[in-house]
This record gives sequence, C-alpha cells and structure tokens, in this order.
Amino acid sequence: MLKEYRLRKNISQEKLEIMTDLDRKTIFRIENDLNVPQLDTFAKLVEALELTDEEILAEIKKIIKKEKHK
Repeated sequence: MLKEYRLRKNISQEKLEIMTDLDRKTIFRIENDLNVPQLDTFAKLVEALELTDEEILAEIKKIIKKEKHK
C-alpha cells in the first residue's frame, strides 16, 4: 500500500528518497512487498507521507500478517 499512499500524494520514488534519506531500491522493495520495513524506516515513511492513524494501523496489520506467514 506504500505505493498507493505515495501516488496519492503525487510523490515520486526519487522525491521520497530525498525526503526520507532512504535508498530508492529500499523504497521499491517495500512497495513491492519484497522487504518489510524496519521500525526506523517505517517511521520515516509515515512522517514523509503524512499517514493518518488509520493508514498506519492498516500498514502495521499488513506487516504483522506477512511476518506470521514466513
């Protein structure tokens, strides 16, 4: 869902990379469910994308579900 949030805000991966100081490859991998973000990475994305409490909770639930199925 990260990609959806990013696109709704009309932010490119390149701009998000600058806003968060995260590598674009990391952003790509998180957006495509290839990586689960670490807490500090997640916090940077939440802040940059100005996610609501509901959006944050939805993302946390998705991460937990993915981790349980490993």
